[in-house]
Amino acid sequence: MNFFRGVMGGQATGPQPTGAETIQKLCDRVASSTLLEDRRDAVRALKSLSKKYRMEVGTQAMDHLIHILQTDRSDSEILGYALDTLYYIICNDEEEEQDENSQKQADDLGIKFTEQFIQDPEHVTLLLSLLEEFDFHVRWPGVKLLTALLKNQGVQVQGVILVSPMGVSRLMDLLADSREVIRNDGLLLLQQLTKGNASIQKIVAFENAFERLLDIISEEGSSDGGIVVEDCLLLLLNLLKNNSSNQNFFKEGSYIQRMKPWFEVGDDNSGWSAQKVTNLHLMLQLVRVMVSPVNSPGATSSCQKSMYQCGLLQQLCTILMATGVPADILTETINTVSEVIRGSQINQDYFASVNAPSNPPRPAIVVLLMSMVNERQPFVLRCAVLYCFQCFLYKNQKGQGEIVATLLPSTIDANSISAGQLLCGGLFSVDSLSNWCAAVALAHALQDNLTQKEQLLRVQLATSLGKPPVSLLQQCTNILSQGSKVQTRVGLLMLLCTWISNCPIAVTHFLHNQENVPFLTAQISENLGEDERLVQGLCALLLGICICYNDNSLENYTREKLKQLIEKRIGKENFVEKLCFINKHELYSRAAQKPQPVFPSPEQMLFDHEFTKLVKDLEGVITKTVHKSSEEEKKEEEVKKTLEQHDNIVTQYKELIREQDSQLQELKEQVATLSSQNEQMQTTVTQQLAQIQQHKDQYNILKLKIGKDNQSQSGSQGDGSQVNGLQTEELTQLKEELEELRQQHALLQTQLADKDAIVNTLVRNLCQKKPVTQIMFNCLL
Repeated sequence: MNFFRGVMGGQATGPQPTGAETIQKLCDRVASSTLLEDRRDAVRALKSLSKKYRMEVGTQAMDHLIHILQTDRSDSEILGYALDTLYYIICNDEEEEQDENSQKQADDLGIKFTEQFIQDPEHVTLLLSLLEEFDFHVRWPGVKLLTALLKNQGVQVQGVILVSPMGVSRLMDLLADSREVIRNDGLLLLQQLTKGNASIQKIVAFENAFERLLDIISEEGSSDGGIVVEDCLLLLLNLLKNNSSNQNFFKEGSYIQRMKPWFEVGDDNSGWSAQKVTNLHLMLQLVRVMVSPVNSPGATSSCQKSMYQCGLLQQLCTILMATGVPADILTETINTVSEVIRGSQINQDYFASVNAPSNPPRPAIVVLLMSMVNERQPFVLRCAVLYCFQCFLYKNQKGQGEIVATLLPSTIDANSISAGQLLCGGLFSVDSLSNWCAAVALAHALQDNLTQKEQLLRVQLATSLGKPPVSLLQQCTNILSQGSKVQTRVGLLMLLCTWISNCPIAVTHFLHNQENVPFLTAQISENLGEDERLVQGLCALLLGICICYNDNSLENYTREKLKQLIEKRIGKENFVEKLCFINKHELYSRAAQKPQPVFPSPEQMLFDHEFTKLVKDLEGVITKTVHKSSEEEKKEEEVKKTLEQHDNIVTQYKELIREQDSQLQELKEQVATLSSQNEQMQTTVTQQLAQIQQHKDQYNILKLKIGKDNQSQSGSQGDGSQVNGLQTEELTQLKEELEELRQQHALLQTQLADKDAIVNTLVRNLCQKKPVTQIMFNCLL
């Protein structure tokens, strides 16, 4: 033991060996010692030196430590020391505070030793087998070591575990360990294991991970729980995000219903710990993962329906309207509710019915819009409210009609604040962000809804006392021409483009104002700065829409005259260049990526996601229209009319074919019915013939019997008369039955002949119909 006293700092005399020399001696001891106790002491000493001399221990001792794991499986103590030592030389988390260069060197060292360890995949397989040991001193360091390997070289270690028999199942067993420290570190291990690997995510899910994780969350106190709940939620996010198979499994397993208790936060919202806020953030993210707009529409719709049926949406709306909720939780709840209702009519209808607990009660939509147009509210909260309003109106014509109705003269209530009043207030306020948000919100009330575009033309505004009211459309163009901030003008131009696109009546109203077209041409033709170029592009888009959807009802602004105006005042190439500037803008590309408006700062809030779709649809059409001559347009109109006529003929033939198909189907059903009846009649006739034959046989037998009796001389005369009388009565009865059967047989034969005639007639009709149908299909082809 003197050797170890020297190593561990005893009273040995003479020059002290260096760290590298000491580690070399310890490695020799591990390799050569025959006594388990000596090897154990040497490995313990290596463990104590591994933090200070990480490079030396890793370089010299790794192979020896792996050999210990392979050969000394019976001693849990030495296995634990070896696993701890390997963990210290591979893990990067244990480093003290140090500068950036030192940290980078430490990270590189961990990756280097990880690569050395996993160079032989059997080493990972060996580690998986050690995790089956129940001994705490083996299992716990084994879990930590495997977690460190996954952090440093996740893809390679995932590949080995994936092909290892029962590899994932062994790791899932960690969640069932009764020792909390192992279970909790097992959660961290599974988090690293499931990162970015869909195959492993599916296996983990089918190993009953959802059930176990939800049980742990419930046991730990749901949103009021600690860091363990956070780890479970992070693992659930790994399993569900961008994994449609696991999302479907989660829904089909009725696990969405088990999410509802998470959001029962109670009335006392004064004490929100940092951990509770973190937990609720992750819980809301999980809900959003299930109803994300990037998921397939069918899957999203199904999850939205489940969330409404189990009361989860109602619970989220309760948090939305509650007091004392932290601002970041409120913002994320609004975003979550947005995606739960987006495109789901039943959920949108429910949201429209939600009232805030105020006196008097106000609709939740109105309360949220009040926050959106209030410049004192946080920017992220205003963005969330705008997104919620957009999702409420997405594919919701009923909701669009209700919003526009609050602007119409016949429905305005002077005693209450309506959504329309708030939108108009925001549209014409001095805050440019309120202008933009209100314009985009109003544009969504008109999206793909021709009826509401026409209804909104009826809206009249009283601008000042003593002056006649002006239309909402006119007021938008008035503000536009006053040269307000870029953000305000971009919002108004997006609203106008959405409003008049695919609506000839709105185009006529817009062109009716003699100042609008000169203003647009003047804007487009000028050479201005970068920000103004965006406004010029939107003006070009608006003017292009006036050409494409022009019904030529105004003599001064027909399609042809507007095109001539562009050619003379602007130039076709310059017009197209300004138009194409829109989709080259950086903020346009960002808005086109996803529906949710996410901007780093209010100044960068310029484009709306739905508007980018409109630009994409119209840009090419406008460019072609501007370049076309009047002769080409006439030819196209003629071709269009010809195609419409052809389409009408095709439609007529289709209707005729559908009618004949219906008739053929009815005839086929009649033939089938008659054929069935015919078979039944044939069966009845066969039975009747068999009965007739049977009676004939009985009749013949009786005749023979009577003949024999007449020849017989035995018996008394009286008895003979009685027998003859009985036989005569029986014979008469049989003759009557036979005659009756013959009549029935004749009747059945007649009915059968009638049925055969009907069947033949139907078959002939069927054969005559088929060539006509074939001719119709040939015409269509």
